[in-house]
Amino acid sequence: MKIAEIFYSVQGEGMLTGTPSVFVRTSGCNLRCTWCDTPYTSWSPEGVEMSVADIVAEVRGHPCTHVVVTGGEPMIQPAIVELTNVLHDAGLHITIETAGTVWAPVVCHLMSISPKLANSTPVDRDDGRWAAMHERGRHQPDVLLRLMAEYPYQLKFVIATPEDMEEVERLIVEVNAGGSRVVLMPEGTDAETLNERGRWLVEICKERGYRFSPRLHVMLWGNRRGV
Repeated sequence: MKIAEIFYSVQGEGMLTGTPSVFVRTSGCNLRCTWCDTPYTSWSPEGVEMSVADIVAEVRGHPCTHVVVTGGEPMIQPAIVELTNVLHDAGLHITIETAGTVWAPVVCHLMSISPKLANSTPVDRDDGRWAAMHERGRHQPDVLLRLMAEYPYQLKFVIATPEDMEEVERLIVEVNAGGSRVVLMPEGTDAETLNERGRWLVEICKERGYRFSPRLHVMLWGNRRGV
């Protein structure tokens, strides 16, 4: 399995924000979000090949019970099922961060699904070569419904403008998601942008009964790797 990085930090987003966790970041993605904050796992995938045993050994070297398997898109990794089974057997709580476009029979205690909105399509990047593929692949309602039916889940949306909420609301109705499972977080890679967008986004959450999530790691350390 190609791994971009493994590091010990706190969960920065979603229902488990603030929880000490080991992050296993796989390299490789089937999408190309224009605002991707980990381009070293998507636009220019990098990393080293590691066995499942070596990954789990490194994870168990840290003093916590939570592991987050993220990417890139971890669900496209050929060894993802084996990895999650071994992590589970080691007694760890497993969160998988996914765009919800691929299904695999993984073991998972929280399926953190981040459906990609139209604001993610890279219309002005890489000569447009990725735009059509990204647009075709970013929304897979049958996969979303299966993941939501088979795992405890959160639906986590990246919001750049208030206008994004129209698309979010359509998707929530389409998959019949419970409001308490919907998490909204502002798009941004610096504290100033997150604060500015967070102020109006939290009002939307209050009005509609959704959860608001900061991007705690960005607030604390900026847009840095391995934190």
